[in-house]
Amino acid sequence: MSSAGKTTAGQGERSAILELLFQVIQERKNGSAEKSYTVSLFQKGLDTILKKTGEEAVELVIAGKGGKREEIVYEAADLLYHLLVLLSYYDIDPEEIYSELRRRFGLSGIAEKESRGS
Repeated sequence: MSSAGKTTAGQGERSAILELLFQVIQERKNGSAEKSYTVSLFQKGLDTILKKTGEEAVELVIAGKGGKREEIVYEAADLLYHLLVLLSYYDIDPEEIYSELRRRFGLSGIAEKESRGS
């Protein structure tokens, strides 16, 4: 297999794990399992979901400042999970995020920001 083939397969596996995780989150969204952290987040509501997402973002920033690869990976995974919970709360499929990223691909960050009037 060429290195290009490996890259494509790797990309598919990466997006597949996010899709699978999102599906599990969606399934647990209205669940009642006592031992599910995901269910407990939804039961506690939006403010808790937002708080946890914010906490994980800050923890990732701190890990980035510390520069320890393992900590950055761990905190990035936590942030991705909580981001998916937030997206699920609003019934936003990750594909909508992927589409927005595809739209921006190839644009300079400055041009993209100007197009939003920001």
